[in-house]
Amino acid sequence: MKFKAIYSFGLMALLAISCGEDQQKNGEATDTAFAKAEIAFNEPVDQFADIKILRYQIPGFENLTLKEQKLVYYMTQAGLAGRDIMWAQNYRHNLAIREALEKVYTMYDGDKTSDDWKHFEEYLKRVWFSNGIHHHYSNAKLQPAFSADYLKELLAASGATLEGEAFDVIFNDKDAKKVNLSKDADIVLESAINFYGPDVTTAEVEAYYKAIEVDKNEPIEVGLNTRLIKENGKLVEQVYKSGGLYGEAIDQIIGWLEKAKGVAENPKQAEALGLLIEYYKTGSLDTWDDYCIAWATTTSGNIDWINGFIEVYNDPKGYKGSYETIVQIKDFDMSKKMEVLSQDAQWFEDNSPLMPEHKKDSVKGVSYKTVIVAGEAGDASPSTPIGVNLPNNNWIRQTHGSKSVSLGNIISAYASAGGSGRLQEFAHDPEEVALEEEYGQLGDKLHTALHEVVGHASGQINEGVGTPKETLKRYKSTIEEGRADLFGLYYLMDPKLQELGLVEDWEKTGKAAYDGYIRNGLVTQLIRLELGDDVEEAHMVNRQWVSAWAFERGQEENVIEKVTRDGKTYYNINDYTKLRAIFGELLRETQRITSEGDYEAAKALVEDYGVKVDQNLHKEVLDRNSQFKSAPYSGFVNPMIVPTTENGEITGFTIEHPANFETQMLEYAKTYGFLK
Repeated sequence: MKFKAIYSFGLMALLAISCGEDQQKNGEATDTAFAKAEIAFNEPVDQFADIKILRYQIPGFENLTLKEQKLVYYMTQAGLAGRDIMWAQNYRHNLAIREALEKVYTMYDGDKTSDDWKHFEEYLKRVWFSNGIHHHYSNAKLQPAFSADYLKELLAASGATLEGEAFDVIFNDKDAKKVNLSKDADIVLESAINFYGPDVTTAEVEAYYKAIEVDKNEPIEVGLNTRLIKENGKLVEQVYKSGGLYGEAIDQIIGWLEKAKGVAENPKQAEALGLLIEYYKTGSLDTWDDYCIAWATTTSGNIDWINGFIEVYNDPKGYKGSYETIVQIKDFDMSKKMEVLSQDAQWFEDNSPLMPEHKKDSVKGVSYKTVIVAGEAGDASPSTPIGVNLPNNNWIRQTHGSKSVSLGNIISAYASAGGSGRLQEFAHDPEEVALEEEYGQLGDKLHTALHEVVGHASGQINEGVGTPKETLKRYKSTIEEGRADLFGLYYLMDPKLQELGLVEDWEKTGKAAYDGYIRNGLVTQLIRLELGDDVEEAHMVNRQWVSAWAFERGQEENVIEKVTRDGKTYYNINDYTKLRAIFGELLRETQRITSEGDYEAAKALVEDYGVKVDQNLHKEVLDRNSQFKSAPYSGFVNPMIVPTTENGEITGFTIEHPANFETQMLEYAKTYGFLK
């Protein structure tokens, strides 16, 4: 489970470091670890369409031993080796389209000053950012501002080939949504995501997986690592594994993981890596569960990772995992401060407003760390989460525990790139602005921590009730994210946070967090949508239904006031204590929905409050936002960890940052293009 950055407008959001053999002898950094060239980390690398590209640093890498640095390097290489898998998963023609567009970009020697060429460049950058031709957040197909005839001219002049459906789909109205969760749609048949054959229906998927018998107490995540297609009219699964679907890339992943296993920090870590290798070789979901248990219970060491087919947000039915990797270095200072949440997880569960029968008697093994990201790939790049809680298999979480991480250097990079002026435009009054500027960033960090550690870890499903993907179906993801959000929101206004030493003023921090959440959920996240669009991405949907339900519930007592001033709309919280009670009430209900598998209640909550947009308000927000040049979405280029060698042996590393977005994308395609 991942936590995306909310757009609160308070948080948002070639250097080379030598780490050679000499400075590693005592496990300490020397004064050689300094910038060799100035890089502006607080300024975008690039900006196009609705996207800005940022950089992040890897503080502390130079303090690792050479062996630890090798582990980081091998794991980042393993992640990048599978990069093409995410492109292929997102849409069946993505790789062919990318190859043709990149060949045009590198080989075309015609007029590059025309508007058409500029539109082509922007389209290619958008495709790169989204790992395909559908928008990374809205799921809508990207619309080129150049004609089909112009693209044909570019292809011919560059010696590139793109024909048939792969060419036509760029310009026609087919496969318009990567994930279509409309209540009136056949959500599998009408989703372009490549987890299913293009002729497979929702009813067929449901029947196929319903017929698979699993252990009720320890169920595997059926369908997690397969593509379900029809062969001669019969449904069959293509397994992601060595020798199977995406096998060419998976073999490369395995090679790097074997190198990583050779420099593991401890036997438990080596055991986990061995199981991950075996999983990639066999595709066995039983082995995947064994790996998840080994990984979740490996809590020592300075290096950790996320690697596999993990999050199911891109599957309209919630079975199939997107390829994702994040390599992490422990942030010792912040992790020590935040361990208190893990230690007190049971207190939060016991004192929550959940029904007694829905509370866990024992919240097991919640591990929370702030980490430094060293590299990302797949579904985590270029657009990255800011927090992750894994594993996703509920019985493993309950029996063996889970790991929650906050991506500290990513959050800091967002914060450094903030300050667009939108806060002053959309906040109700100077008091709200002042609270956000002083306490907003801390409030956002705490909400991420509470969401991941106590939110996702809390609550239990009633005996005999199926998993949320079985009971809540298309609403599973947004209900779960909203439930975790609400758990965090409820405790953001609790003096317990100050008692634990996490804040200096719990009330002001909580107020800033509440202001930011309501402002974003009801107003500012609308800048991410085209006028006329519904809200569809799971996190955006949950922020709207949480905020809209709370606004409606508190109307009688004017808890949240809708204010119109000079033709502009604002939402002002008049009573934070009552709003906290409303959040608690909604948390209790969403846990009930989850625990009882109440599909109709989930549907009503999401469809009535989370999807539809007030078009007059939306137009107003877009008009007000048009004065700002900063793009609403952010993503990152990855630092490049480059080995230095002597006599074929790695003796150290430098960290280099790409000069621009296109340089990294083209280098990735050249170096890690293992699928065709």
